[in-house]
Amino acid sequence: MYHTKLNLFSWLNISAVEVGKHLYWQIGNYKVHGQVFLVSWIVILALLVLAFVGTRKLSRIPEGIQNFMEFILEFLQDIAKTQIGENDYRQWVPYIATIFLFILGSNWAGALIPWKLIHLPEGELAAPTNDINTTAALALLTSLFYFSAGLSKNGIGYFSRYIEPTPVLLPINILEDFTKPLSLSFRLFGNVLADELVVSVFTLLVPILIPLPVMILGLFASSIQALIFSTLSAAYIGEAIEGHGEE
Repeated sequence: MYHTKLNLFSWLNISAVEVGKHLYWQIGNYKVHGQVFLVSWIVILALLVLAFVGTRKLSRIPEGIQNFMEFILEFLQDIAKTQIGENDYRQWVPYIATIFLFILGSNWAGALIPWKLIHLPEGELAAPTNDINTTAALALLTSLFYFSAGLSKNGIGYFSRYIEPTPVLLPINILEDFTKPLSLSFRLFGNVLADELVVSVFTLLVPILIPLPVMILGLFASSIQALIFSTLSAAYIGEAIEGHGEE
């Protein structure tokens, strides 16, 4: 009986297990990871500066940074248009573009900037997407837009999708909506963490030349992860918008 109570107590307190050290900020009754906020603000500031510089002097014939930014915008519009549909994609371009640019900026910030040279009282600076809380928040945000898109397009009839093509599939269809944010968050978190760990190990073993190809490969992988996350987000929104309630 004693061992049973002890095991039950251990399982109840598993949420208290902490992986790594963090710089905690106390906000009201909550503790947040300060190092994540610091790097996130830097990434957001960099994106805002880039947007301001790129749109400060617009011309009919784009050149330089304006040309680059218009290319990025067209690329993200194509993602939204392909996954959501030509009739409904425009209102979702800001969200798809924002989430792509934030993830890309966060991943590249972790891969390019030597954050370990900056010492904190606790924890260390890294890519915001290196923290499962960040990736989970982004995935839940996608889920929020996913449901709001379905409800705004199809009304209450949106929920009929859970019993299609047969009510027997109701538990599976509900479970699918829970697994979507989980897969989004863990895929992004796992790949970013693995990339930073590989670069760190190679830097410790061979600190001069070998890490450079790995870092270049990491930049490519980081870009792919941002593309996958934004594409899947657009695909989920497009799936929710499909006319379940109109059949």
